[in-house]
Amino acid sequence: MAVIGKLWGYQAQRQTKVILAVAAVSGLDIDMPHFEFMVTNRTPEFLEKFPFGKIPAFEDATGFALVEGIAIARHVCSLAPESGLLGRDPRERALVDQWVQFCELEIMTFNMEIRALHSGRLGPYSKELFEGLINRQARSLRHLETYLASCSSGLLVGDQITLADVVLAASTEHIGRVTCGAAERALYPNIFAHYEKVASIPGLKEVFGEPEFVQERLAYKESQ
Repeated sequence: MAVIGKLWGYQAQRQTKVILAVAAVSGLDIDMPHFEFMVTNRTPEFLEKFPFGKIPAFEDATGFALVEGIAIARHVCSLAPESGLLGRDPRERALVDQWVQFCELEIMTFNMEIRALHSGRLGPYSKELFEGLINRQARSLRHLETYLASCSSGLLVGDQITLADVVLAASTEHIGRVTCGAAERALYPNIFAHYEKVASIPGLKEVFGEPEFVQERLAYKESQ
């Protein structure tokens, strides 16, 4: 496969996983230099290329540098337009964008806030706030579950995998470790079937690996 550049990040990181997955589908390869969080991304060499010190971070052979996971993933997809990962016509491209935004804003935003609250990184919090975030994410998941039930292909846009499917699969893997225990996963069979479908595509099994889903979702800590 053609090497298109270097990517700094952790393969277990959701955004990095999305980038590597779309590269695999596109038949492209990305080098991943050794990376140590808060060490590599604090070196003068790294900060010269990426002043904010954020990962994932991408640089191609010409010195073109890019951060933000979705932006990098979209760039990678654009290097292989025949893959159809960004959609095959204007309507499909709009739908791909719609579902990417939905996953980021209506699923992952809540997931990250819930995990941050539970870990104590945001300080004391109320049960009402915690459960409110759980319920808002659940509303989004119910909408997505209903939509996927109407998709004969089991995919979000048309009958072939797109960037939106990869983003959703990575998001689903994440919620399966945080807000969707066994009981919750049973409520969303189409969402988790979609994950299995995408994660089992040749070339993507190595990227996604085995999911580490929890039996019980994170719960409010009464001691807070």
